[in-house]
Amino acid sequence: MFPEDLERLAEAGEPVLVTGATGYLGGHTVARLLREGVPTRVTIRKESQRDDVLEALRQAGVDPVGGLTFGTASLDEDRGWSDAMDGVGHVLHLASPFPFTPPETEDELIRPARDGALRVIGAAREAGVARVVMTSSFAAIGYTVKEDGHYSEADWTDPDTEGLPPYHKSKTLAERAAWEYVKDKGGVELTVVNPTGIFGPVLGDRPSASAGLVRAMLNGDMPVVPVMHFGVVDVRDAADLHLRAMLHPRAAGERFIGVSGPALSFWEMAGILRERYPAAADLLPVRELTVGEVVERARTEPSLREAATLRGRVPVIDNTKARSLLGWEPRDAAQTVVDTAESLFRFGLVQPGAGAAGA
Repeated sequence: MFPEDLERLAEAGEPVLVTGATGYLGGHTVARLLREGVPTRVTIRKESQRDDVLEALRQAGVDPVGGLTFGTASLDEDRGWSDAMDGVGHVLHLASPFPFTPPETEDELIRPARDGALRVIGAAREAGVARVVMTSSFAAIGYTVKEDGHYSEADWTDPDTEGLPPYHKSKTLAERAAWEYVKDKGGVELTVVNPTGIFGPVLGDRPSASAGLVRAMLNGDMPVVPVMHFGVVDVRDAADLHLRAMLHPRAAGERFIGVSGPALSFWEMAGILRERYPAAADLLPVRELTVGEVVERARTEPSLREAATLRGRVPVIDNTKARSLLGWEPRDAAQTVVDTAESLFRFGLVQPGAGAAGA
């Protein structure tokens, strides 16, 4: 069903509007749409971002000529959204702030994430778009600890959870607000995708925050890692999940977790890299911090606060819904980790020779 749906979408000629095209997931999603022959419009905040999108597509081996258009609009103002939505058949709202360093105040993330989502959904509703697919996060599902450790789309993170990072709170509040808006206003369908940690090939020389973790390991910048387990999904599979959620009739009003399978730890990820790239063994992490060490260090190292909150628990994350309803078949997480590393080598983002023995 799904390939035929994409063919019909390409033949219809109505563009798919994508926000966040300059980001990791957005870049891969736009590349996939264009490869399938689907007309695509992306929103940019300023003209200089046009070159960023085009360069990412070039790195992905995609020719955008004839299939790509641009609209200028920002998540923090109404101007431009009506024009951006003109003639659009579907909307993929992938944009949301993701900090490489902790923000000074949580509102720096919450406000644009929440208000931006409502602005996009509202503009789509006014333009007569039938469905908006919004990228949320597993952060909005699985960061309030459950005794059994099992998480599905029925679960929600409590934004008042002690120690909850601002990013996780922003994703939870933004998604809650989006569902409430659609319930109150009507007139537009909403489908939400909740990816876990997104890894996979980078599209240029500016790695995502997640790919940056693999880069740091291979460059010898992480001699120790915290005890922490998390879900992994390949960026290509996350893009595929969004397209399936956009097109499947039964996806309206649903959430879908994006996870490849069992949770990985940083230590297990280092082990995958060590096996594939033995030449990098001396650069990879040599020890996993204990829960007690993580909690103590988190007092002065904000980057460890998420791991401290989880205290070594291993989540069991259910992807049954995406597989059964949408026919989604994600890659194995170990292959995704290796593919992430291969792309980092290709763009010269890790120390020369680190991957030579495993090539």
